[in-house]
Amino acid sequence: FPHQKMIVIFDDKHKSDLKLLHSLEPEIIAEFCRISIEFLRKGSNKKSFSGAAQKLGLEVDVVQRVVEGLSNLFSEAARYFLSEPDFDASIMVLGLPEGTNVSLRELYLSSRKEIRKIQYELFPHLEHYVNLDWRLDVQLGGRSVRGAAMEPIYQLKLDTTTDEAQTRYLQTDPASLKHITAELERALSELRSNDVRRVMRNIK
Repeated sequence: FPHQKMIVIFDDKHKSDLKLLHSLEPEIIAEFCRISIEFLRKGSNKKSFSGAAQKLGLEVDVVQRVVEGLSNLFSEAARYFLSEPDFDASIMVLGLPEGTNVSLRELYLSSRKEIRKIQYELFPHLEHYVNLDWRLDVQLGGRSVRGAAMEPIYQLKLDTTTDEAQTRYLQTDPASLKHITAELERALSELRSNDVRRVMRNIK
C-alpha cells in the first residue's frame, strides 16, 4: 500500500483569518500561538480576547479571528497527527512568511500530543483516525471474466485507535467510494462551521 498524504483543507473564512498573520510581528505571532493553545485547553473566553487585544494593541475582533483560526489549524493537524512535511504542505497555501511558518510548525510539533489528549478527553468513546493506506486492484483479463465488465476495486487498510490500536481491511468500488467521499466532505464542511466549532470547543 502507498502511504496516503494528509493535509488540512482550509475553507475561505479560515484562510482569511490566518492571513491576518501577514501583517503581525514575530513576537505578536508567538503570543497568538500561546493563546491559541490555551484556547484549546480551556475553550472560548471573551475576557481573554479583550485582555490580549489591549496587550497587543489590536482590535478584539482581530484577536478572536486569529486565535480561532490558529486553534482550528492546530486542532485539525493534531487530529490527523500530521507529520512535519504534511503540516508544511498544509500551511503553504496561506503564503505566510517563512519565519511565521517555522513558528507555527515548531508549536504544532511540540503541542500535538497534548492537543490529541485534549481531543480524546472530550470524546473518549470515539475511535480516532491514525492512517489510511489504499491500493487499486484491476483485473485485466481471464477466462472467468471474458465478455464481462471488469470493475476495479479499492482495497483499504484503515488504522484507528481508542484505548488500543485497531486495523480494518475494507474494499469498495469507485462509485461507492465517490459517494462516501461526498458524504464525508459534506460532514466536514458542517464541522468547520463557526457554530459547530464554538460548541465543540466549549464541551467539557
